[in-house]
Amino acid sequence: MSPVWTVAVGADTTSAVYEPALGGADAAVFVCAHGAGGSMADRSTVAAANAMRARGVGVVRFNFLYKEKKRGRPDQMPLLQQTVAAIVERTRAELHPEQLVIGGRSMGGRAASMLAASGFAANGLLLLAYPLHPPGKPEQLRDAHLPTITMPVLCFCGTRDPFVTRALMGGVLDRVTAPWEMHWVEGADHSFHVLKSSGRTDAVVMEQIAETSRHWIDHAL
Repeated sequence: MSPVWTVAVGADTTSAVYEPALGGADAAVFVCAHGAGGSMADRSTVAAANAMRARGVGVVRFNFLYKEKKRGRPDQMPLLQQTVAAIVERTRAELHPEQLVIGGRSMGGRAASMLAASGFAANGLLLLAYPLHPPGKPEQLRDAHLPTITMPVLCFCGTRDPFVTRALMGGVLDRVTAPWEMHWVEGADHSFHVLKSSGRTDAVVMEQIAETSRHWIDHAL
């Protein structure tokens, strides 16, 4: 088992773990933030990490402070961003990665995207189920900062995800200037779960996401 890091975030601390690529050196290190209802150990985050590691990408998972303290309500966005930045700083100090990718699931990916929009240094931004708007509230778009991002972006969203409307995302991408690759996962929901009738399993979907991510790392960063 990989050792757990204790990382300072202001006056607090949180937990993180680095897991190297399987079978060789890391092609990149992905600092992967969890979603609002998850944690560094939730099924979706671990599944994503394992799929990435199987394709040569090291992964750092961590808890936001509210999850570390076992609180239900997520931290405010500035603190979420501060936490991602602290984890990245520790990752650079410990690992000195040649390629460092920030991002993660849903809310965690959004926090990383806001860091990217502020000029934060990383090689790329990987978004898993970006929450463009709350379910049923497409008028409340979380898009104002996205056109400010300059680093390469890879974004995956499911076609059954209530947090994103495909046509609205298309409008957002018309205003984006960063090299942005958008991939729609047919039949997947916000957790990239697909129905049995699709003929695919969730594991296959995640393997495809990881394979696309590795190709992006090799060719876009």
